[in-house]
Amino acid sequence: MNSPRRPLRILVAPNAFKESLSAMEAAEAITTGFLAVLPHARIIRVPIADGGDGTLEAVVSGTCGRIFRAKVVGPLGKRITAEYGVTGDGKAAIIEMSRASGLALVPSSQRNPMHTTSFGTGELMRIALNHNVKSIILGIGGSATVDGGIGALQALGAQVLDRRGRPVSFGGEGLLVTSRIDLSSLDPRLRRTQLKVACDVQNPLVGSNGAAAVFGPQKGATPRMVKLLDKGLGSLAALIRDASGIDVSRMPGAGAAGGISGSFHGLLHADLEPGSNLVFDLLRVKTILGKVDLVVTGEGKMDSQTSFGKGPGMLAKLAKQEGIPVIALAGSIGEHVECLYKDGFSAIFSIVNKPMDLDQAVREAPHLLETTAAEVARLVYLGQSL
Repeated sequence: MNSPRRPLRILVAPNAFKESLSAMEAAEAITTGFLAVLPHARIIRVPIADGGDGTLEAVVSGTCGRIFRAKVVGPLGKRITAEYGVTGDGKAAIIEMSRASGLALVPSSQRNPMHTTSFGTGELMRIALNHNVKSIILGIGGSATVDGGIGALQALGAQVLDRRGRPVSFGGEGLLVTSRIDLSSLDPRLRRTQLKVACDVQNPLVGSNGAAAVFGPQKGATPRMVKLLDKGLGSLAALIRDASGIDVSRMPGAGAAGGISGSFHGLLHADLEPGSNLVFDLLRVKTILGKVDLVVTGEGKMDSQTSFGKGPGMLAKLAKQEGIPVIALAGSIGEHVECLYKDGFSAIFSIVNKPMDLDQAVREAPHLLETTAAEVARLVYLGQSL
């Protein structure tokens, strides 16, 4: 093909394709497909994330940062190796709770929020402070805990005590007997470090829509455990209110990740923000959008939920404000996807080009994404040529 009169400036910014491609791998496949058809296109690759899985790699790669490893206490109380990142400018640490306290680290037979702890997440935060960062971005998706964040607070130096003044044990069992939280020995570096929690759910800390009731069963809680944990979280909310004057019991988002967002907001003054906002700010997505003609994004599945906090949905809304068309490539397309067009998507394509089972689609994802990107590039070329 002859190249169009002016090289297109394209932002390639996909989310991860769950269980098949990281955001970076997806960006590489899309870029390869487009350049096969539009070799003169100027492509900017910015893998994105929304605060969940893949946030660490997306931010580190997008800022030319580094990934580090550290030994921490895992959700079951045993030492594990977990990763965290620091941005290229050294100003922010990126931590995914799932790396240290994640449900995926716990075998199904051992999932019990009365025992699982967030201690390792606090350890990662404390280790990250050694890099003299100015902020910590904490992604809290995929946690195994309903301990109200008391484990993480302990790792950060807080004393979480029972009625006799003894340190409480890990997990929900410790939460149930927590009577006092003493922050006097908290790591002093936290006072000069901005803490931001990527929080995309609106569940309060307690009640029928709270952390225990909604998320507890996913983490192994029985109906009896749910009642006990909800009571424990209510007591924790009272302690937080007494200490800070902030009532997190019914605050939207306070119930995320077993309540860690509520305790971090009330006791550590953490900001709770949509994950996409935090990631996009670090990657300077708004600035990049002002320099491109087209956006190509995508993720494993696109449906009516894509617009609610997910990376591609946020990207489309921002691009719409700039008048930039957005093309999405997806592993599968769910119901009511047509509602996404009003939010900024111009076209949405499935990369599955023939009947195949899920395992085959996962195996062939790189090739399917690349070839579909090339076909979409042909349409883009045609549109420029008309």
